[in-house]
Amino acid sequence: MQRSAVRPSPVFLAILAIAIAGGVVAAFSDAFPYSNPDVMAKAGIFLMVLAGWGVSLCLHEFGHAFVAYRGGDREVYFKGYLTLDPRKYTDPVFSLVFPLLILAVGGIPLPGGAVFINHHSLRNRRTESLVSLAGPFFNLVLGILLMLVVSLVQPTFWLAAGLSYLALLQIFAFVLNILPIPGLDGWGAIEPWLSPEAQRFGAKARPWAPLILFVAIFAVPAVGNAFQEVSYNLYELVGGDGVFAAFGDLAFRFWE
Repeated sequence: MQRSAVRPSPVFLAILAIAIAGGVVAAFSDAFPYSNPDVMAKAGIFLMVLAGWGVSLCLHEFGHAFVAYRGGDREVYFKGYLTLDPRKYTDPVFSLVFPLLILAVGGIPLPGGAVFINHHSLRNRRTESLVSLAGPFFNLVLGILLMLVVSLVQPTFWLAAGLSYLALLQIFAFVLNILPIPGLDGWGAIEPWLSPEAQRFGAKARPWAPLILFVAIFAVPAVGNAFQEVSYNLYELVGGDGVFAAFGDLAFRFWE
């Protein structure tokens, strides 16, 4: 692989810099731990989580592209998918801005961009499944790394709260994307192994099935509660701190 293929774009580095700056602001908050966040905690965590989620969207799509490249699809390189440039992952409004807006308003991380994979160039069905699983895997790994930072480095309270909430969002994204529903990565992982009839059904359902799921999560309490319960249980299972995440959520959605 050429080195330039995995060189981060200036746009990605700018988003990453905003996330880091937000973390620095949150770290210097004077608000007492386990109290209401002050302006610095709110502003810092809001910037860190929102920009951090943008970074994770890029890493998610990069995961798909990187595994596809290793699996035989050279087109992902020429399309710029390996540069971590969010502008390459389809329409920037619907792929980046809209998911960030829904995250800020509703606290639910929606899938963002997408990379177009030439499945005919992939070596086999196993590679196709791995390409689909790579994106959610990056979310899971990023979430665990953020939890390890909180556990091992032991940052200041509000920085730990922001990092924990961002880690929880990664677990949310992993659980959501891994569902075997047409249009999501979980379906993409099993689709190569399904019958032609099932694949045709998935192709027809792909445009509207995720939308129905998202509406159900927001509008049907039983569905939304089940999704959050599974995500929280997995978050705590892999070492997440629910108290830190709750205060991070409180600071992030400061207008509520």
